[in-house]
Amino acid sequence: MMTEEELQSVKKSIIAIGHLLWLKDLVGGLNGNISVRLDENTLLLTAHGTCLGLLQGKDLLTVDLEGKVLGEGNVSTENLLHTSIYKNYPEARAVIHTHTTYTNAYFLENETITPRIFESKFYLGDVKAVPQATPAVTDPEPVMDALRNNNIAVLRNHGVVAKGEELFDCFLLVQALEEAVKIDAISRLYSSGQRSEVSSQEQAESTPTASKKYKLFSQEQIDEIVQLVNNDAQLQSLGEKTAMTMDLGVHLNETGETFSFCFENGKITKVGNTDEVEFFITAPENIWRAVFNQEIDPFVATTQKKMHLRGDFAKISKWYAPCSRLFELWSQVPVE
Repeated sequence: MMTEEELQSVKKSIIAIGHLLWLKDLVGGLNGNISVRLDENTLLLTAHGTCLGLLQGKDLLTVDLEGKVLGEGNVSTENLLHTSIYKNYPEARAVIHTHTTYTNAYFLENETITPRIFESKFYLGDVKAVPQATPAVTDPEPVMDALRNNNIAVLRNHGVVAKGEELFDCFLLVQALEEAVKIDAISRLYSSGQRSEVSSQEQAESTPTASKKYKLFSQEQIDEIVQLVNNDAQLQSLGEKTAMTMDLGVHLNETGETFSFCFENGKITKVGNTDEVEFFITAPENIWRAVFNQEIDPFVATTQKKMHLRGDFAKISKWYAPCSRLFELWSQVPVE
């Protein structure tokens, strides 16, 4: 059970993040709401009609997962949205919902955004809009689906919602998306509205997909990955150009299965089962399945803490191009 001191600390963090959202112009007026999970069955949620930039302790209400206020006060109209996220995603510890100006405007005219700036790619991946028919979320299921493989979702004609392990994780996602759509708008002005890059849909169509599916983390799947990697001319060229020489390990949380790959200039020269490697990626089964089935980008999964990377992320970033190609090849080995 949370102590009074711990509860006050959580309240201070909510108030601080609300003020930060206000200062960064990510909320305005009385819009937006914030929550933090207190324990398995309760959360702290901002009250109805509060200004996130001027929050006080009395504006933070304790609510159970059925949406009932444990005490006095009128809870946020997005009560159902917050409680649904905590019910569906036990790992979520915090949620932020805002009505960000540029993101709302962008998604009035677009269904998805594929960021082109590297940091935005790492944090966001592709972000899609969920249609909304009411001023507050009354049908949470489509939103829950959108949050399955990405920790941020857009509620079209409404705003955005982000979940995470910490409130600051949620703040970073909301801010990153707002910056991504600003950059997209400015780039369109510079290019007179013309976009020269290949769309994500065209990229997906150009990437061959395998008809066979493999058992997750089976030796057959690993052998197929090695064959694809070592026979791929694009990866070999990128690996040699960037001198991609490293040891990379992957680990399945539920079974403890581990495979390690020794890369020399982009080519796999040795496969083992050790975790004593320079870079080690761990994740639960559902996340690995999403990666191999092209539902989530591994870089995004890492920055959103769905996968955990042990190693120097700054160092591996110099091999972004060959690693991106490596992950594309992984998706050609889909799992059952």
